[in-house]
Amino acid sequence: MMGLGSAIGAGLFLGSGQGIHAAGPAILVSYVAAGIIVVLVMQMLGELSAARPASGSFSTYVEMAFGRTGGFVIGWLYWFMLILVLGAEMTGAASIMGQWFHCSPWIPALVCMIFFTIVNLAQVQGFGEFEFWFAAIKVTVIVLFLIIGVLLIFGVLPGTEPVGFTNFLGRGGFMPKGWSGIAAGLLAVAFAFGGIEIVTIAAAESDNPSLSIAKAVRSVIFRISVFYLGSILVITFLLPWDQLQGAENAAESPFTAVLQQAHLPGVVTFMEAIIVLSLLSAFNAQIYATSRMMFSLAKRGHGPQVLTKISRTGVPFNALLISVFFGFVSVGLNYLELPGLLVFLLNSVGAILLVVWASIAISELKLRPELEKEGSLSVKMWAYPYLTWLALALMAGLTILMFTDETTRNQLFATIVVVIILAVLGAINHAWRKRHPVEVPPVPSASVDKTTS
Repeated sequence: MMGLGSAIGAGLFLGSGQGIHAAGPAILVSYVAAGIIVVLVMQMLGELSAARPASGSFSTYVEMAFGRTGGFVIGWLYWFMLILVLGAEMTGAASIMGQWFHCSPWIPALVCMIFFTIVNLAQVQGFGEFEFWFAAIKVTVIVLFLIIGVLLIFGVLPGTEPVGFTNFLGRGGFMPKGWSGIAAGLLAVAFAFGGIEIVTIAAAESDNPSLSIAKAVRSVIFRISVFYLGSILVITFLLPWDQLQGAENAAESPFTAVLQQAHLPGVVTFMEAIIVLSLLSAFNAQIYATSRMMFSLAKRGHGPQVLTKISRTGVPFNALLISVFFGFVSVGLNYLELPGLLVFLLNSVGAILLVVWASIAISELKLRPELEKEGSLSVKMWAYPYLTWLALALMAGLTILMFTDETTRNQLFATIVVVIILAVLGAINHAWRKRHPVEVPPVPSASVDKTTS
């Protein structure tokens, strides 16, 4: 449910129209291409996480494969990305809530930040309970949307008629903008599945990490694919693709437009509530993920040891407070709208995710033989190493595609700058730890987990 809650959000409800406008109904091909990359990466990450459950997840595996500086860079890079994203998400949610309650957006932002800090400071089961219900509501809404959409397509609901293929094939065909449109659509949707990797961070705190990871990876991959592809299929059948754009608010969302065809009252307010819920759900999951990643980095000597403090409820107390503090800073930057700075930082988000995915693939290539010798593989990457190399090739192709677009090219340049800065800091940290070492706890293996759970 955490994977669903993190990956199904405002990007689907508000951003799907932009991708559809770029490619027409062929956006489905773009989603499938992006989905293949994510499915392969998640299977690789599931293999590593089931064998070596760790709250540092892919950062830990990069360190195991390529050394301390690599783990430092990937861990802090991911933390940096989530801090930026959670600030943007809280800003979006607060702007809608500010309209509801006729107040300045910083007031609901402050209330929500304090509330979710308290939730995350409590036992991890409390956080999990909140995230479960957040995700459950979103999943229920999408299932109902798919049902209503199918009924509208076949003209079953009162006052509706079958739409046939008028929108899907009748406005320039399935690929009205050709392969260039599919490429543009891929850039628009490539990172829509971002956040799904959080499941492996959370599973490390479950009762049986190996079993939990194996189940979560399988179910999340399937459900995300069905919900995304199903929703886009319904939208492209019912709405003219050339009249859709990226939505600034709930009233402009393609989901709202579809539900309005069913003559449902109060649909705009309903979608506003769902979008706010989606943003808060993702925010909650990212507060959790940033604190655990920071805690893991500190435990491995990549941060101040004060961040390793655990509360009586088993929560990394100081790491959580630091993540929340930077969440406030990120929200403040969003509200101040400092020219150039925030745009530069947010521009790096998509490319950072690509760097993380690539690091997972190359770590799996390096560590798989070692894990096979130990016999600790309860989850296995399909057709190793061929599909791993295929995933890397697809990511390389996506990188080249990003260089051809001005906006995404800026993402790559911003990410390169951030990676260079972190690499320098990582080298400094490595030199410091040689003189001031800390005791690094071993990463538990799947065999240990099986005997202790």
